[in-house]
Amino acid sequence: MKRFLVIGLGNPGDEYSETRHNIGFKVLDHLAERSGTSFSSARYGEVADWRFKGRQIRLLKPNTYMNLSGKAARYHLQDLGIGLEQVLVITDEIALPFGKTRLRGNGSDGGHNGMKSLIDLLGSNAFPRLRVGIGNDYPKGQQVQYVLGQWTAEEREALPPLMEKCTHCVEHLVLEGLSRAMTQCNR
Repeated sequence: MKRFLVIGLGNPGDEYSETRHNIGFKVLDHLAERSGTSFSSARYGEVADWRFKGRQIRLLKPNTYMNLSGKAARYHLQDLGIGLEQVLVITDEIALPFGKTRLRGNGSDGGHNGMKSLIDLLGSNAFPRLRVGIGNDYPKGQQVQYVLGQWTAEEREALPPLMEKCTHCVEHLVLEGLSRAMTQCNR
């Protein structure tokens, strides 16, 4: 059975749960709910194991805080005995308009501390990532407040279809591979 590790980036704690920076956790919560599985405490995070059409998928929400996400990813990658091509990282992206998604097979950290930690501790930037646009509608110097800010009413209303879109991207990746998933997710 082919195995995958899907990592949602975010920060643990109720004070972060409805912030833009935690969209990776939000997508994983949606995936778990939709698949009828639930999260439980594990080393370096919360995990939910999901079987989907002959694939074994571990959903991971690191509890190491964003800046140390690589520690949790490295542990679970080794625990599952899989390669980087069987990893998908879901993260927020201010360079994309709210609701836009981009699936890529590699890339830089783009100034994102969670991605920087992953690249540093995994020793490579060659792993799939789904960047979920949160927009950049903030005054100069207010990036941190914006990213750690809560969703607006309009954004909250648009989250359910965005969660479905992200879910379909994960499903395409594990069933069809990166190249075909990119064709489906990046249009």
